[in-house]
Amino acid sequence: MTGTLQTTEQRYCTEEQYLAREETAEYKSEYLDGEIIPMTGGSTNHNQIAGNLYIALSLALKKQNYRIFIGDVRLWVPKVRLYTYPDVMVIFGIPEYHNNHTDMITNPEVIVEVLSKSTKNYDRGDKFTFYKTLPSFREYILIDQKWLFWVCGENCII
Repeated sequence: MTGTLQTTEQRYCTEEQYLAREETAEYKSEYLDGEIIPMTGGSTNHNQIAGNLYIALSLALKKQNYRIFIGDVRLWVPKVRLYTYPDVMVIFGIPEYHNNHTDMITNPEVIVEVLSKSTKNYDRGDKFTFYKTLPSFREYILIDQKWLFWVCGENCII
């Protein structure tokens, strides 16, 4: 699931209040510098795309020093004070946990978001800017649910 900044109700709180709320919340929310941002519900298509990518990456990176995480693992971006739930993250080596919470990491090399109509502008814009502040960050993959794009090098035969 991906968060959206288009909310009808804005709520502000401390990080501690947000984290306590997330433990019992029925729905996930992002946290951006004091603002709680409700996340949109994911569709079955969104879920299947993220799940298929998780499986493909797990198989492709098997027996290598990578770990792949999906949806429920939260990412902490300290420079902008963002807690968020990317659809898929790839970690090289050992996960670095925020405050020893094994559900919050700080060191993804690859972040994947499955785009939806309501979140695609945020995912392509501000969220990408936020992710770029992470020292470990190397690649950002955006998957459009409706369109297939193939980028090919000069020696590619299709």
